Amino acid sequence: MPLTLDRRAGLEPARREPASGPEPARSRAADDSEGTRRETRVGEQTTMSEPRRLDTPLLARAPRTAEEAFGPAPAGEDPILGELAAAALAAAVAGATFAAERLGAQRTGVGTKSSATDMVSEVDRGSEALIAAVLAELRPHDGLLGEEGAERQGSTGVRWVVDPLDGTTNYLFGLPSWSVSVAAEIYGRPVVGVVVDPSLDETWSAVDGRGARCNGATRRVAEGRSTLATALVATGFGYDAERRSHQAEVLRSVLPSVRDIRRFGSAAIDLCWVAGGRYDAFYELGLNPWDAAAGSVICREAGGVVETLPGGVLLAATPGLAGPLASLLRSAGA
Repeated sequence: MPLTLDRRAGLEPARREPASGPEPARSRAADDSEGTRRETRVGEQTTMSEPRRLDTPLLARAPRTAEEAFGPAPAGEDPILGELAAAALAAAVAGATFAAERLGAQRTGVGTKSSATDMVSEVDRGSEALIAAVLAELRPHDGLLGEEGAERQGSTGVRWVVDPLDGTTNYLFGLPSWSVSVAAEIYGRPVVGVVVDPSLDETWSAVDGRGARCNGATRRVAEGRSTLATALVATGFGYDAERRSHQAEVLRSVLPSVRDIRRFGSAAIDLCWVAGGRYDAFYELGLNPWDAAAGSVICREAGGVVETLPGGVLLAATPGLAGPLASLLRSAGA
């Protein structure tokens, strides 16, 4: 069914705003799922050191056009989806390039948010500012929700949900599992998702109704490969000590019932890896909207089941494993 949107409020191709411009994205001091956000700067310096120059081109395999990334639009598709897809790709690639260029540089603006282990850096903030600027240029009347505080109310029914650096701890410690995630929602439902993983030079993308792709190639979940006992399952842990303790207890019950567990530290990548068949399933308690919005679209379009269980656990799995794993998690107290 075609999507119905208010096209009076800026859904036509973007044009330059008058001097007053659209409402700028503002910083948000909101509560997250683990308590009140707070930020503590580590050290006195706040100036970014010079980026490290890379010897190889960044994102050399990344799709350069929306059609390469998402595939051709099917007949009858609402044109707004193509517009959102192009904007999502441009914003996500810009943020990922910004972060990748600074990988390994001396960090001088690292702080914490919800706990001493919930890290944030000047790269998170810079990537989000760049993504917000790209989206404001291309889609000036849409809403925006970013992990690091960028927020703008929109008038179109479209809201962008952005994680400018998912896996910040991995990034800061030099571990190759971090990503940039950009999703578009229409009236609260995610319909476009892009996750860029510079470490593997992979750009995952999906539009509602077109399927999921990685670097332009179609991807599907590994339906039929595993039973619950042979399933490779990914998970993640929160930052609050009490929540971690509860998650560890759940894991004690889950681990003996599956093939094995993996934990890489980027929920966006985890969801994409379910979509691409690298995992059979993924679950995690306490994810925020920006953690899962884009990856959920990609996994769903790859044929996966994505649902939130009672208690707040996000579950993504092949259709055949979703029910058995959900039952196991409930019995484990998740």
